[in-house]
Amino acid sequence: MIPTILLSLRNTVIAGFVLAFLVFILYIAETEFNNYVFWPFFVRWLHILSGIMWIGILYYFNFVQTPTMPKIPDELKGGVSRFITPEALYWFRWGAMATIVFGIILAALNGYLLQAYTIDAIEGFIDLKVMLIGIGMWLGTIMWFNVWFVIWPNQQKALNIGNAWPDLPADQKAKAARTAGLFSRTNTMLSLPMLFCMVAAGHLA
Repeated sequence: MIPTILLSLRNTVIAGFVLAFLVFILYIAETEFNNYVFWPFFVRWLHILSGIMWIGILYYFNFVQTPTMPKIPDELKGGVSRFITPEALYWFRWGAMATIVFGIILAALNGYLLQAYTIDAIEGFIDLKVMLIGIGMWLGTIMWFNVWFVIWPNQQKALNIGNAWPDLPADQKAKAARTAGLFSRTNTMLSLPMLFCMVAAGHLA
């Protein structure tokens, strides 16, 4: 018999958070709660969750949907462009927003926000960990900008999302789709050094 929680995405996600909370209770039972340790960890957890949503959908677009679309029969492509892609773009752009917001909050809580965004230049010396985080943050910020100010506006035009561009000529739709695709491909490229920097800051510096 299939558990009821698995029949609804909403209930499945709620159950996941409940399980995470139970792990937190176990943690509290084994140690003394420390504000200075817990809240940066909690924001980091939210930052990583958001990043998984964002980069996961970015990779879905670039490794799955885009290469597969030419193989789909023309009469079926509308189902992807009208229903799947707009929904994916919703979680894609808000995953990007949540990732950047939680990342900035985390950097502020850990006291290296300014140092990271200036690549530690204001200190007069280079801290390898801060430099790596700073490069990663700049790459992530560029990627976030691309999502909200290039990819999303062009996808709205290309797919006529919200019926805001019903009379846009076919050549302009094609141009918008190409621009969105190229910047999505750019973000895929940037994601690799970005993730390298973020992981390296915690393990190599």
